[in-house]
Amino acid sequence: MTLNLPSRHREPAILVLEDGRDFRGSSYGAVGETVGEAVFSTGMTGYQETLTDPSYHRQVVVMTAPHIGNTGINTEDPESQRFWVAGYVVREPALRPSSWRATGDLEDELRAQQVVGICGIDTRALTRHLRERGAMRVGIFSGPDADRSLDELVEVVREAPRMAGAALAEEVTTPAPYVVPAVGGKRFTVAAIDLGIKAMTPQRLTQRGIEVHVLPCTATIDDVLAVGEHGPDGVFFSNGPGDPSTADREVALLREVLDRRIPFFGICFGNQLLGRALGFGTYKLKYGHRGINQPVMDRATGKVEVTAHNHGFAIEWPGAPSFEPRETPYGRVRVSHVCLNDDVVEGLECLDAPAYSVQYHPEAAAGPHDAAYLFDRFVEMLQRQEASA
Repeated sequence: MTLNLPSRHREPAILVLEDGRDFRGSSYGAVGETVGEAVFSTGMTGYQETLTDPSYHRQVVVMTAPHIGNTGINTEDPESQRFWVAGYVVREPALRPSSWRATGDLEDELRAQQVVGICGIDTRALTRHLRERGAMRVGIFSGPDADRSLDELVEVVREAPRMAGAALAEEVTTPAPYVVPAVGGKRFTVAAIDLGIKAMTPQRLTQRGIEVHVLPCTATIDDVLAVGEHGPDGVFFSNGPGDPSTADREVALLREVLDRRIPFFGICFGNQLLGRALGFGTYKLKYGHRGINQPVMDRATGKVEVTAHNHGFAIEWPGAPSFEPRETPYGRVRVSHVCLNDDVVEGLECLDAPAYSVQYHPEAAAGPHDAAYLFDRFVEMLQRQEASA
């Protein structure tokens, strides 16, 4: 039998790290030049959700799974309206999509959205290098851009901005407020600050009877209080890209929310901003947590959850890893969740105020769904607040 497999014309390509190491392969997606922060994702599935996650803005994502693109792309799984990654690195592209849900080919979409990528390199060696040396700036150069000298390409990479100190929320936030209606009847109204929100997050909230008013990251406390007939029942801060130490405006807004004792729930970037609002610092992880197989322990129950992650910064907890509760201007706070790989703080819970957050992604469109209960916990908090009013 003769198989008529699609042919791809590929240009020579090179990946160059800021420390001078290089990997040579072939173009994948758009041909040209791109720079960003090199990070790796350990997910075996969910590459479309990764590509469309605004948290990956200005990052070049290395997929550790060797075979990418086999399920194509579809119109149901995107987390936003576009691809956000700065570049894409895979070992072996799929020859053709083979899912009944596919409406297109991944590489065709990468080209259409001008995402420069590279394939045919040893992604395992690249991942081990990043694990040992840490996340760093990287460039992908293909076609004529790959013909320059290695020294010249390294210099291009080193001139790229670093992720530390980057304020990126305004580059990914919604330009105007919008409302996502509750499913099956409205029980509560929540103001969600879009720091790079994923589409699945409002969906998880609306499934629980919450009408979600998504506001730009530039929203003021007056904008928040204008949500709903008598103000919002709760406030949510989303995931998003960049360095949390730059988000002074958003932290000030969150303190206004805490001062008014409005129930608060934060995810990922929102978790880091709650930490800052409570008086804790943040720091950059060596290579971050990314993928959908990260073990996290709920310290209240001892239960271990398999969770989805995408963060390169974390909360700095005094005296870690003892994780004793701390006094803050808003009362006592404890570490609710911790990563079992490296003791990174994965969640905070205020014991004297209606606020909690998690560093990982309980919405996890591609799975796993171990942490979906955190949305139920938010509803319970809203119910308690309503009962005490």
